[in-house]
Amino acid sequence: MRFFPLHVHSHYSLLDGLSKPKDIANRCEELGLEGSALTDHGTVGGAVSFISAMKKKKKKAILGCEFYLCEDATDKTKNREKLSHLVVLAKNETGWKGLLGATSESNKPDFFYYKPRLDLENLARFADGNLVSFSGHPGSDLANILFSDPQSAYNARTYEEAKELVQEGWYEQTVSLAQSYQDIFGEGKRYDPSSLPEGNFFIEIQLIDQFSFPAAKVIAEGLRYVSKKTGIPPVATPDAHYARKEDAYDQRVLLCNKLETTLQDVHKKMENDKDFALSIFFKSSSYHIPSLEEMQELHTEEEINNSALIADMCEEYDITGKPRLPKFPCPENITSEEYLTKLCRKGWEDRKEQIDSAIKKSGANTDEQIQNREKEYGERFEKELDVLTEANLNDYFLIVHDIVNAARDRGEIVGAGRGSAAGSLVLYLLGVTDVDPIEYDLYFERFYNAGRNTKDHISLPDVDMDFEIQNRDKTIEYIKEKYGSDKVSQILTYTRMQGRSVLKDVLRVHSACSFEEMNRITNWIPDEADISDQLEEMSEGGESSIIRWALENNSKELEPWCYIDSNGKLQGSMAKRFEQAIRLEGTNRSQSKHAAGIVIAQEPLHEICPILHDKKTGQIIAGMEMGDLEAMGHVKFDILGIALLDKIHGVQNMVLEKHNGDL
Repeated sequence: MRFFPLHVHSHYSLLDGLSKPKDIANRCEELGLEGSALTDHGTVGGAVSFISAMKKKKKKAILGCEFYLCEDATDKTKNREKLSHLVVLAKNETGWKGLLGATSESNKPDFFYYKPRLDLENLARFADGNLVSFSGHPGSDLANILFSDPQSAYNARTYEEAKELVQEGWYEQTVSLAQSYQDIFGEGKRYDPSSLPEGNFFIEIQLIDQFSFPAAKVIAEGLRYVSKKTGIPPVATPDAHYARKEDAYDQRVLLCNKLETTLQDVHKKMENDKDFALSIFFKSSSYHIPSLEEMQELHTEEEINNSALIADMCEEYDITGKPRLPKFPCPENITSEEYLTKLCRKGWEDRKEQIDSAIKKSGANTDEQIQNREKEYGERFEKELDVLTEANLNDYFLIVHDIVNAARDRGEIVGAGRGSAAGSLVLYLLGVTDVDPIEYDLYFERFYNAGRNTKDHISLPDVDMDFEIQNRDKTIEYIKEKYGSDKVSQILTYTRMQGRSVLKDVLRVHSACSFEEMNRITNWIPDEADISDQLEEMSEGGESSIIRWALENNSKELEPWCYIDSNGKLQGSMAKRFEQAIRLEGTNRSQSKHAAGIVIAQEPLHEICPILHDKKTGQIIAGMEMGDLEAMGHVKFDILGIALLDKIHGVQNMVLEKHNGDL
């Protein structure tokens, strides 16, 4: 008997799912499972991280999504808030493209209403035989249709109460809906050990929480009967929102944040016999990834084996890849290497006076010393160019130069270069930076180290480009015009529960202390940016944690609440709260538009990632984080808006006005 978890959420199901992709992979390894699917609510944003985590454990990763369904996604007048759920998995790479299309569609302004939504008619356009689906868990249409009042049935305290709410004529309605799913995804046949199911739709049987959730047993009985009569195969699934049972304790902190409440208030509502959104998660710890043995206690052999058969139907494929830089349109049909060399030679002539001055400052006085110093510039340039050409990065530098140059041509002020990019002589000769790396002994390797490249992975450079805030949008529009508006967009980012904020969340949810005391405690937790280097060192030895760092480095100040004993364990009156906050660090809290990141792709973005829409401007946003987009081979550029540049430009304008244009 084989069991494969097909209904699994990660922390990309914001403030609902707890597991990070690595937690899912570790749990699969712990249980000896072949792999897992990822089916986050309304998003496939965790796909790259999930594939990467599963690869490390040599487990199969299946990409999917739990879509929010409504009756008519485009109708803004009826049932906009009445949503059901449907899980869909990609059978192959073509199916992955279908998932991207469907999730992008659900995020269009015409469809999105608090959540990304689709109706069956629109979802059907992306099936094309390459998606597999199952329905029947509580909250899906196939389960809801059994009851005259689904919400009352789900709130029922006993099996008998829930069964009383089964509506007359439920069988005919359920069969009709199941057959409509068959029409969309493809007909199925009964489980046959000698072959895979021919169809792409299954009836979902979910019993993992039947003891805390009596309606689940009623639903399973009804859907098993429908499966038997219609021949649509059943499949056993969990509804995993965390990896292990004990993780339920941490997930409740997320839920309290989502509901803007505390555990104390939740318990009061439950004592007063009140039901509320997501209340089942506070009553049960069964929304974990179960073992085969746990599933055997609840499901038939056919239901369990069909979970593995669905996994067998899904091919293994990889959405990550080597960098695929957009080609820069070089003049006169010359190569990017030739054009980059030509621009750098021109830059040498333009910078000759500055370079000569730097050589003299270095103490070179004789002709021989000057020639040796000039030779150093030449050798450095040749070395950098060889590295960039070997890594196929010439187009990257041409694109950066073009973006900066276009802004200057418009009369805008561009930053002089920041960070490790100042270590590149090529960038200096291109005019992207204004710092001579040889004059100041700056290392190219600090900016770009070819030693990090492997046969299967080429790392990308990172050049931060600073523009005036008032003109930043002009730069983005220029990039879109040059490379195609469907291939260029800003990027999604996730705000994560970190350090001071997550500790405050935990203390507040547990009503552990007053706000004044909470502020006194968290005052000793530093900002991530202030200790980034130390955190990087911590990550090399294991997990990095801002709170753990504070306990080690601000131990005296935090000792009244929590301290680390000689065995490395946390002790003190707030030790449990600190431990929980450390476990929650890095969990996704919310999503927004990245402040600087722009992706330029070779293909239209809707073919490589889900597309979101900026609520204010309506412009598209690439629905994956920049690190994930880069892992897929797409290139990120940082276009930063810097207020200081606006002020400098304002001062220049005042001087020009006062002195008749003579700056």
